[in-house]
Parts: sequence; structure tokens; C-alpha cells
Amino acid sequence: MTFRSGRHFLQIPGPTNVPDRVLRAIDRPTLDHRGPDFAQLTKEILPGLQRVFNTKGPVIVYPSSGTGAWEAALVNTLSPGDQVLMCETGHFATLWREMAERLGLSVEFIAGDWRHGADPAAIEARLTADKEHRISAVAVVHNETSTGVTSRIAEIRTALDRARHPALLLVDTISSLACMDYRHDEWGVDVTVCGSQKGLMLPPGLGFNAVSKKALARNGSRRSYWDWKPILQSNETGYYPYTPATNLLYGLREALAMLFEEGLEAVFVRHARHAEATRRAVRAWGLELLCADEREFSSSLTAILAPDADRIRQIALQRFDLSLGAGLGKLSNRVFRIGHLGWFNDVMLCGTLAGVEMALGRKGGVAAAMEWLAKGG
Repeated sequence: MTFRSGRHFLQIPGPTNVPDRVLRAIDRPTLDHRGPDFAQLTKEILPGLQRVFNTKGPVIVYPSSGTGAWEAALVNTLSPGDQVLMCETGHFATLWREMAERLGLSVEFIAGDWRHGADPAAIEARLTADKEHRISAVAVVHNETSTGVTSRIAEIRTALDRARHPALLLVDTISSLACMDYRHDEWGVDVTVCGSQKGLMLPPGLGFNAVSKKALARNGSRRSYWDWKPILQSNETGYYPYTPATNLLYGLREALAMLFEEGLEAVFVRHARHAEATRRAVRAWGLELLCADEREFSSSLTAILAPDADRIRQIALQRFDLSLGAGLGKLSNRVFRIGHLGWFNDVMLCGTLAGVEMALGRKGGVAAAMEWLAKGG
């Protein structure tokens, strides 16, 4: 095994780099999850999560991955045979569809090219045609981690309203929450799904559902571990009906504190600056962005079309100790992805882009990004 000096550059779109403050917070003796100190921890965390999700409603925390949070969203609100409208925006939208089908749901999948977000007009047209309101829910990925494309959730909410359709709106924010503006209540989202390992700057292991009153009134037929109701009941006194991931919750409290110290608006501005700097680098290298609509550029990551993309990633890792995201699904070996989310600053971004530039054997990208950053974005 070759010795490498310095820190590894982990620039995949998640899991992201965990801040030292969060690592130190996690590195504490395990807490009695039935004792009074744990109840206090819960009562500090849950209001902080409400601020991040922009909701006055409950946020439910599971010891799970984001995939678990997907399943929780589906099984608490829907039953086998229920119809769901989904949009083909990329690899993770496809996986969510496959999960829904395995759970016995009837999925209608609006086709997409993986270069655009969910089409509000297509959603509106389909819901308008559904005169009998057979569609029970619309499920959309806000930020497609496989493509670097962001769907316009506020416009999708407007599409549901114009169609006067009662379907629930379920949204995956796994790679967008705490990276870009998101408004659960204002946008009329019924279930927002998230995980801990991206914008929230934690290791993998926590899944989240932010839930509307309308969603709480639904009763999916296949739930036990994922059931919201016993969790919400236990949360009233600061506890959980299962053994929670206590040390990760220590880290979550610290991560929330860091977000609020910087200010959520400042966090969003920082992510947007880094995303634009990265796009300027890509253009200077003479390469093409996968995202085809500038309204849908992601602030969390950039996917870049490149011949033999896996070879570029291999060079970056072997020669420069830099991990880049692979192309997933039908984008395999067609793109590489640069993650610029979470605990990140200008110099870290410049180091990342320098590694990519050396792996590509092209020039000009780092200079273009630095010029943008030096001007203050």
C-alpha cells in the first residue's frame, strides 16, 4: 500500500467531508437513550431541523440511509395499488421508482433525458387529465445527484395547484438540503426526504422525513419500523420507540450549530459561488456540462461529459489522491462528477479543480475559477 501524505480529497457528491467539529462531537461516550440528557438532546435537535427544512411541522429522524427515508415516505402515505406519478430525472429517480414498484405501487414514469429536471408542464398536463384523481402522489427528486440537475419544486407545486389535484407531493432533498434554498411549507411539500451525509455534513446513518398535516392524515398499509405515529408520540417527551443513533445525533446537533452560525442564506450563497466557479472551469477546459438548462444548475455538484470519464477518475485518484464521482446507470463512463457541497471553502475548491485539471491534462480551468472567486463571485 502506497503511503500518501496530506489529506485525501473526497470530492464525490456524498458522503461529504465531515468537519472536525462534528467528528469531535461524535467522539463522546454513548448516551443512555432513555435518560434525561438524551431527551434534552432531542429537544435541541428537532427545532433545528425544522429551521433547515423550513417547516413548522414535524421532522422525523431514523437511524437509516436516505433510501430508508424514501421507503418511510412511501409506506406511511400509500398502499399497494395506489398510483404514483414520478419523473425520470436520473439514476436516483429511477431507483425510487423501482422501490415504489417493489412495494406494490402503480408507478407512471414521465420519461426524461437525464439532462433536465422534472417538467412542471408535463406534470400539470397529466394531473389535469386525471379527472377521477386516481393519482395519489407525485414524487420528485429535487437535486439529482447522478446528473447535477435541480428540479424546480415551486413550479411543480404551482402545477399541482393549477390542475386542482389533491395528490401528495413527495420530494427527495438528499443532495440539496442545507446546500440550496428549500421551503417545505411554502412550496406545499407533503413529505421531504433527506439523509445525513451531504449538506448536513455528517457520516451516513440518519434519514429524515419532514411531514405535512395532509401526509400525516394518510395511512399506508405496510409499515412497522417506519411508522411515523409511534415516533412522533415518543418525540413529545424527547425519546424514540427504538434505539437511536445517539452519537450521530451529537454530531447532528453540532452540524446544525455550524449551519446557523454561518447563516443558511450565507450557506446557499457559498454553494452557488462554488458551483459557478466549477462551471467556469469546465467551460475553460473545453468540456460540456451535463445539465442542459441553466435554470436547473445544481449548487451541490457538477456533472461533466467526457470521453473515457472513468479513466480521468482513475488518474485523479491514483496520482493525486482525489476521489471524483462516477457516472451512474446509463451515464456510466460518460460523465464524472465533482462534489462541491457541505464543509467546503474557496481554497478547497481550487485544490479540487487543480487535481481535475492535472488528471485531464488541460489548462485554464483553475485560472477561470480563481478569477471568479477572487472577484467575490
